[in-house]
Amino acid sequence: MKSENTSWFLKGMRDGIPIGLGYFAVSFALGITAKKIGITPIQSMAMSFMMVASAGQYAALTVIASAGGLLQMALTTLVVNLRYLLMSCALSQKVDPKLPMIHRLGISYGVTDEIFGIAMATEGTLNPRYNYGAISVAAPGWALGAFLGGVVGAILPATLVNALGVALYGMFLAIVIPPAKKNHFVAAVVAISMVLSYVSSKIEFVASHPSGRIVVLTVLISAAAAYLYPKYPAPAPSEGEGAGSFDQEGGEVNGL
Repeated sequence: MKSENTSWFLKGMRDGIPIGLGYFAVSFALGITAKKIGITPIQSMAMSFMMVASAGQYAALTVIASAGGLLQMALTTLVVNLRYLLMSCALSQKVDPKLPMIHRLGISYGVTDEIFGIAMATEGTLNPRYNYGAISVAAPGWALGAFLGGVVGAILPATLVNALGVALYGMFLAIVIPPAKKNHFVAAVVAISMVLSYVSSKIEFVASHPSGRIVVLTVLISAAAAYLYPKYPAPAPSEGEGAGSFDQEGGEVNGL
């Protein structure tokens, strides 16, 4: 069991490397923004370790810059990060129902778009050590980028920082393409999701609420997909059916 857990952890670390590189680039810009409103690099790093959420942190920085109150910041980050509630619900169906609460809390720390994507792409029941491995690479990359962004970000060329972010796009393609190639319905859902996301981004009122747009589209598209293409668990074979029966010597007498 210990070797299996180690294998899951190392696999998570491997899959988390492109996420960490992408996070490093994105949080670099966050560190620069934080420095401009008076937040030190150490504070940016601590903030990034405590909340691994790009949109949520940018929203929090906006509230800080406008001298908003704590309640305003809490409500703003809650709305912006609302999509993680949907991801957590999906992950709860992926893990072992008997998984202890301590592991559920550990996984919840790193429920981000990218880590959620690779976790849901794993086959079978999700081992929490996989998430821990991905988080162990992604979270430090996010926090370190915020720190260095506040220290030296202003002197680095923007093209160099933006180049690191390409890793995230490549990772998303690696997550989406394999299941889409195996299942035409999944490919159709992905294509429809992209089209609807693009169309909704051109509607002024909808585009002004990006987090709400993502949540609504996710619920509607996933609900429609589940209704049109339901996935039922295979029925357990009744006693003496399907598995065959065996004689006293262990040889199969009948069955498939």
